[in-house]
Amino acid sequence: ALVHDLQKTFREIAQDSNVRVVVLTATGKLFCTGHDLKESLDTKEADEKRAANIICAAMLQSMLELPQPVIAKVRGVATAAGCELVATCDLAIASESSQFATPGVNIGLWCLSPQVAVSRTIAPKHALQMLLSGKLIDAETATRFGLINESVPDAELDDRVGEWACDLASKSPYTIAMGKESFYRQIEMSRSAAYDYVNEVMIRAFNSRDAKEGIGAFLEKR
Repeated sequence: ALVHDLQKTFREIAQDSNVRVVVLTATGKLFCTGHDLKESLDTKEADEKRAANIICAAMLQSMLELPQPVIAKVRGVATAAGCELVATCDLAIASESSQFATPGVNIGLWCLSPQVAVSRTIAPKHALQMLLSGKLIDAETATRFGLINESVPDAELDDRVGEWACDLASKSPYTIAMGKESFYRQIEMSRSAAYDYVNEVMIRAFNSRDAKEGIGAFLEKR
């Protein structure tokens, strides 16, 4: 149900030009502990399990396709698919007391889906450390691994995320949307293909009204 709600919300946000930045957070003591294991066990048919996984993957992919940047504001524990959710966000800021893990290996179930986002966010050896051990890592370690951008004292989390959000909201929405799309497309390409791709995007970028105004303002010192 939560996956469906998130997917519906992301679709609405993608069409709303008034939304400049998305902050994904949670209420309560936990950020997200992943899929409901009881619900997963009750789903016995393979086709039903596969469909549920496909829906979840589509929701995560829609986050990357949003024209707006998505910031994870993490307070508490983010494990399994919850850790995947953090890794999928464009940026992530966590309170110092937050913890992260891909603990599937501890119950005989490798975190297959979470490894997709985690392995594309942090170095392979760090990703495998999390996947093989299943142990919780603290926010300082998550920052060192590159899973999150920074950790801050719990009492400062709201203000810090607010600062980031306001800064991003001050940028050109056109430029942010183009830049985010180009980032995720080029990162999957070979180096030569990536240069060919961004060289084509650059023409559109320079010809945009926002770029012309921004460059003009810079040169005219206004």
